[in-house]
Amino acid sequence: MTNLQNCLDSCSIYVGTYAKYNNGSLYGKWLNLSDYSDYDELLIAMYELHSDESEPEYMFQDYENCSFFEKLGLIGESYLSNEIFEIAQQINDSGYVLEVFEAYVDCIGKMDFQSIYDSVINYYIGEYSDDETFAQYILEESIPDSLPSFIYIDWEATARNLMYDYFESNEHYFRS
Repeated sequence: MTNLQNCLDSCSIYVGTYAKYNNGSLYGKWLNLSDYSDYDELLIAMYELHSDESEPEYMFQDYENCSFFEKLGLIGESYLSNEIFEIAQQINDSGYVLEVFEAYVDCIGKMDFQSIYDSVINYYIGEYSDDETFAQYILEESIPDSLPSFIYIDWEATARNLMYDYFESNEHYFRS
């Protein structure tokens, strides 16, 4: 599976400041994180946006399409971790789309990113439309080509038993 886009492409934050907010202004701007190469470049853009303040205290008033990063605690109300760009780069370099990492977290729950990354790299099997299709894929190589035509494989029951050793989220399958 190739990574067709930067996993930060649709992740945006609305950046205002506490001083403006406290003075009744919601002035700020939506910034798409993929427009910046790293956290420092984003900080420069935020500073330029609010250059009318000598030491702006940034307020991330809203964010969109960042649920994976939110689950990892990398983004939240008024917080953006400087690690978000490094983690996004690791995901981009992995060869897997962000959705695979999201599926793993949906199955296992919140953990540190390095553990998630290592598990995805080691345990991801692929994307399949349902458990039966997955079971057929896994077992195809162990079924001899010379299997008599009168033998019927109950793929539903086989998949149900096979899934004790695997888990799935959003059609993404992982080894337990």
